[in-house]
This record gives sequence, structure tokens and C-alpha cells, in this order.
Amino acid sequence: MRLTPKLTLGALCAAAAALAAPAAQAAWTLNMTPGISKMSREIYGLHMLMFWWCVGIAVVVFGFMIYSMVHFRKSAGAVADMNFTHSTRVEVMWTIVPVLILISMAVPAARVLVETEDVAGAALTIRVTGYQWKWGYEYVGSGVGVLSTLDAASNRARELGSGIDPTTVPNYLLEVDHPLVVPAGVKVRVLITGQDVIHSWWVPALAIKKDAIPGFINEAWFDIDEDKVGIYRGQCAELCGRDHGFMPIVLDVRSKQDFEQWLKAQQAAAKPNPAVNPTTQVTSPAQLNTSAHAG
Repeated sequence: MRLTPKLTLGALCAAAAALAAPAAQAAWTLNMTPGISKMSREIYGLHMLMFWWCVGIAVVVFGFMIYSMVHFRKSAGAVADMNFTHSTRVEVMWTIVPVLILISMAVPAARVLVETEDVAGAALTIRVTGYQWKWGYEYVGSGVGVLSTLDAASNRARELGSGIDPTTVPNYLLEVDHPLVVPAGVKVRVLITGQDVIHSWWVPALAIKKDAIPGFINEAWFDIDEDKVGIYRGQCAELCGRDHGFMPIVLDVRSKQDFEQWLKAQQAAAKPNPAVNPTTQVTSPAQLNTSAHAG
């Protein structure tokens, strides 16, 4: 097809429009995050250990392959050895070396895996329940519960025909109305379950990803560094049904003092006001029927 000035101008206009169009912003990182706790950093270190072993193995294997193809190619006069059978020394080496590599991986992996299941000494227990499509957080033994739902601004912008530019919404689809407030410097035990279908509670900064299964409780724990106060975000990582991508997780990490104040305020708000007589606030079905007939 011959390019005419009109076609060329159209192509340039289309390219300019594509470049000017708003795009979703993402953190294009090439690795895992070290996290905000000692355990998350140990998991990150385990990941890096496996990564560098894979890099080393790839360098040796592909290096040997490339060297063999270059130096023993037919065009260089190489002739195949028709009498070669095997080498006992080589076979012993390629058996022992992989075994040693696997041991060097298995020992630290087993140690970290055992540590991730050790919830002993937890000072706070939080029950996490997955719903379609929100998260429920219950601070066990305190009488405080929080229901965390996608924030109203993101919910409006995600609707078809809303006319709202998602790039104008702060933390689009990653913000909630009520975050999970946790203390830093305290070992927190998390009990994760589901109410309706299987969800998955995933917070990369904690290196925790646990399925929330109805009728079953998964367990995890974290102890956030005292200097890591702030906001951290996660997602439901399970295909839990329609709109499953709209149940984010927001972690509000506070100092011990701030967390205690927040918890006391929540407990005070949850208590009924003794100055109010509950009988004057409740209308019975009989009263409703009487009022209706009177009207």
C-alpha cells in the first residue's frame, strides 16, 4: 500500500492521540519487595538465594552449551567421537553438585517455613473474613469490628458511563472506607476465613498471602518494624466472582500509643449510651400496625 500525505497525517494524529491518552499508573518493578517486617525480609532473602542459584546454574549450563557449539562446530573441523560412552567422574559430579545445591536451598527454606507458622507470643489477634466484595476485621477480645469496602470515589469511577477519569481518583481501586489499623512493634496473629466463597488475603509488604476459605481458618502472623508506620496496600488475589477485583486491602500501621488510642475510641463508640433509654428508641411491630391504622 502506498502511503499518501493524507494517510501519513492520519497515522501521526493517531499516534499523538495514543500518547496523549491517560494511562494506568503502575510501579514497574522487577523484583519482590523486602517488606516491612523481619519475616518479610527473610522471605525476600530466601527468594534472592534461589534467584542467584538459578542465575549461576543458567550461566554455567548456557555458557558450556555456547562454548561447545562455537569450538566444536563442524565448520571448524570438529569430528564426532564415535567411541565415547561415558565418564564416571562426570556422572558423579553432576549427581553430587545438584544434591548439594538442593540441600543449600532446602535448609533455609525449611527454617523460614517453620518460622512463618510460629504464632506463639502474639499480643493481638485479628480475625479476617472475606465477603463478596469486602473484608471484615474483628479485633478478638476487644469487641471492635471493622467492615472494609472499596471507597465511594473509586466505586463511582469504575462504573460504565460514569464520565469520571480514573486517573483523577487518588489510589484508584486501591482505597477503602475503613482500613485495617494495626500497631507497629507488636506481634499480630491473623485468623483468615471466608463467609461465602474462597478469597485470598494478600499484602505484599507483609509477605502474606493466605486463602480465606469458608468453614476453614488459615493462620498467619506479622511483627512490623516500629519505624515502618504508614499506609500499605494489598488485594484479594483469588478469582472470587464478579467484581472480585474491587475488594482491596489497606493496612494503616500506627505506633503502639496511637493504636491503643484508636482502639479505645472504637470501643467507646461501640458501647451503648447509658443516658438513652433503649425502650424509647424501639418501635414494635404492634406499634407500627397501630400507627398505620390510625393514619
